[in-house]
Amino acid sequence: MRPSRRDLVFAAAAAAPAFAAPAEKLTITSVRAIPVNVGGLFQREAPKFTSDFDPARSRWFGPFAQLAGAITVEIKTNRGLTGYGLGGGGGAAAYVIEHHLAGLLVGANASQVELLWEQLYNSTLFYGRKGLPIMAISGIDNALWDIRGKQAGQPVHALLGGPTKDKVLAYYTGFEVEKALELGFRAFKLPIRHGLAQGREGMDAIVSQVREARKKIGPSFELMIDCLCQWDVPYTLEMADRLREFRLYFIEESLSPDNVEGYARLCREVKGPLIAHGEHEYTRYGFADLLRNRAIQVLQPDTTWCGGVTELRRIGALAAAESLRMIPHRGGSPYGLAVILTSPNCPMAESFGILERTNPVMAAMTSRFEKGYYYPSDKPGFGVELSEGMFQ
Repeated sequence: MRPSRRDLVFAAAAAAPAFAAPAEKLTITSVRAIPVNVGGLFQREAPKFTSDFDPARSRWFGPFAQLAGAITVEIKTNRGLTGYGLGGGGGAAAYVIEHHLAGLLVGANASQVELLWEQLYNSTLFYGRKGLPIMAISGIDNALWDIRGKQAGQPVHALLGGPTKDKVLAYYTGFEVEKALELGFRAFKLPIRHGLAQGREGMDAIVSQVREARKKIGPSFELMIDCLCQWDVPYTLEMADRLREFRLYFIEESLSPDNVEGYARLCREVKGPLIAHGEHEYTRYGFADLLRNRAIQVLQPDTTWCGGVTELRRIGALAAAESLRMIPHRGGSPYGLAVILTSPNCPMAESFGILERTNPVMAAMTSRFEKGYYYPSDKPGFGVELSEGMFQ
């Protein structure tokens, strides 16, 4: 007589152990934050100003080790897995991590990335929500995702659902346009040094700068400008009109990040280039406000500032729900690229480390780049290989 299904089930149960041994918890054993200078662009000493009214006073961002630099967060676990995450805020953010946030992390389960993000955010609520504490959380979150990838033996982009594209168009930001062309870049963004303080002469200089760049790259490649928050609404409207002939893809950060109504007006009135900003906005809550106010057309969160990979994914979902593009600031980093690869509404990635390999840490965090495109890594985690000697 053939055994029934019920007999087979009970037989299998009898043959199995009384209980399966629970998997060992992936416990965080140590957290360290190390200030690093990833760009080599920041002054360590205060410059000499010409007067109390010198416009340069508003453009000095402090010594890199305190505010303008980055941090690498190193998280170790009881299973020998170590995660590395890039964050912002330099020495000040490192202090927040080592004297506050590490107390929440050591002993916690490194696999519970979403839970830890919420706990870190809520624990800094009274002095955080934006800025320095979120930059610190970004580094932690990215390190935790690195551990998740190494634990699974897969690249992070595979854990996020897999790539939606086999490569990502890279765009170059900087002044070395000819060198970038030689490397194969097909999209370019110019930092604009002139603003309200330079008056009409500055406007003329901007037109000349953009005209020269368009001449160098030709008519078919994308061209953008980054205004570094130096303009106001009337200035932006006039410049958008004067630059119309050069077919800009977007105008980035022409206003202060806090001028939400101003950005909403630009979105309504500027014809042609899209209005891009958001690198100085934080978390999904900040971007939700911009979207509710129709004050943004291209979202530019930075995965090392906005809350890490966990939050960048949420921001990308908000953008997708509004049929808007997300082009993360410094998206060519391994941390930004993982999300860009898995997001259909991310058409390109900003250059990171191609012409700026100023130290071993920067070189280690440079994604694979060939002929104008970034390509996904097949290494576990983010594929970032660091060693103690790189931080000396």
